[in-house]
Amino acid sequence: MNGLMMQYPLTTNTIVEYGNRVFPHREIVTKLPNGAWHRYTYADMHTRTKKLAAALVRKLGVQPGDRVATFAFNGYQHLELYYAIPGIGAVCHTLNIRLAPDQLAYIANHAEDQVVFVDAPLLPLFEKIAPHVPGLRHCVLINAPAGVTTTLPGVVHYEDLIGDGSPDFAWPDLDENAACGLCYTSGTTGEPKGALYSHRSTYLHALTIMTPNAASVSSADTALLIVPQFHVMAWGFPFMCMLAGANMVMPGLHLQPAAIIDMLQRERVTVANGVPTIWLGVYEAMKQNPPAEKLSLRHYMVGGSALPASLMAAFEKDFDLEGLHAWGMTETSPLGTVARLQPVHAALPSDERLRIRATQGVEMPGVEVRVVGEDGTVVPRDGKTVGEIQVRGAWVIGGYYKSDNREAFTADGWFRTGDVGTLDPLGYMQITDRTKDLIKSGGEWISSVALESALMAHPQVKEATVIAIPHEKWIERPLACVVFAEGASVPDDELRRFLSPQFAVHQLPDVFVPVAEIPKTSVGKFDKKAVRRLYAAGKLGK
Repeated sequence: MNGLMMQYPLTTNTIVEYGNRVFPHREIVTKLPNGAWHRYTYADMHTRTKKLAAALVRKLGVQPGDRVATFAFNGYQHLELYYAIPGIGAVCHTLNIRLAPDQLAYIANHAEDQVVFVDAPLLPLFEKIAPHVPGLRHCVLINAPAGVTTTLPGVVHYEDLIGDGSPDFAWPDLDENAACGLCYTSGTTGEPKGALYSHRSTYLHALTIMTPNAASVSSADTALLIVPQFHVMAWGFPFMCMLAGANMVMPGLHLQPAAIIDMLQRERVTVANGVPTIWLGVYEAMKQNPPAEKLSLRHYMVGGSALPASLMAAFEKDFDLEGLHAWGMTETSPLGTVARLQPVHAALPSDERLRIRATQGVEMPGVEVRVVGEDGTVVPRDGKTVGEIQVRGAWVIGGYYKSDNREAFTADGWFRTGDVGTLDPLGYMQITDRTKDLIKSGGEWISSVALESALMAHPQVKEATVIAIPHEKWIERPLACVVFAEGASVPDDELRRFLSPQFAVHQLPDVFVPVAEIPKTSVGKFDKKAVRRLYAAGKLGK
């Protein structure tokens, strides 16, 4: 039968229009590069977004389907771009400011960016990239002083661009299946790959993470968006918050622990997102200088890499703050699972509840997860049988942008994540490692992730990462790089004793190398490629 339901497009335009109609008084607060604060309402943002959209079309000649790049920190102008660019049928392409210049040039050329919006503090970096992107026609400067000099082509200032734009600009009719956003993987294996998101997938992702079993955000909340807008669209929070009517706090370039704590207090933030290294820094800063009163934070949402259960426990014990563990990838928009407890867990001992909350959680509505063994069969959900984690869903990509390579996809249409883990009977996913990071020693698999999490539970260990190193007899053995707390030093034997209750003797690292810091990727994960290079170069000696 036809005609049962009205056709209502799920587009980013419907999100921003909803926010303006229902929550015009809610606020967006930005800490600017100079440390000043900018504050305005959803209604103000809506007006400026319309003017920006008009300028994109009439002044810059942006056409539907064009990729328009952003090279910026989290801020109100970047938020306006999130809606104005897809609002005219173009694609918002967020360039990751933490990638190397050659990678950025490759990505901008691959995406065929013709227009880029550049945050003023990033001008020196982008000036190194622009000469290698011949297709650039316009560079729009955000937060730049009027007299700034630059070698970039086609320069215009952001406020000049939108100054005489029309707030009455009419949104075009858009197909909800058309592209609205483009993000690239960080190129951990081979060249970076593009993940193209549709309006529909973006809308459904935002709607789902808003729900009680996920981020649980409403108009009573104020959200601090620590995750960069260039990192998988800030995990969808700019869209989710608009649907929920939550105040948004944008930290800009001010991501030091003291600055984050100040924002949490100043704006009475109730929900925040960030990678584990961010929250580790916040915890240590709060331990050194405890807040005068309890924060308003209901929970901090963590993804990007595994959140150590020890950090979750410490935050709760010392500051009564709850961590919410989530998992996803660039290819999954990114959020796919969230680790919330269910009523059935209420009677469990506290350490068991903590263990479950430290898993990657259960699939969100709209996403399916399965674990596949080496023989290609789906393994039981018993919490024990290990295999490759595969996903499919309403916001999981079906292929990479401008690529016919199907290696990451199964014949029946599932995305192969490259993660290895288990699913328990209730669907809680436990990632034990990346396929490329597993350590095979004497025919037995050793999880580097499990060793890292256990090491970071030691009171004198700040950070730890584990890699495989060659061994003449056992093929591979684990080597641990450890960042100790300031002034601390722990003997290898003591670290082995600390790990022994959880691991067999053959799983314990042979070597513990103290280091001042562990290299990080552009999204804050431990960069094991860089650690392996240091080892190969002989730079990880005791």
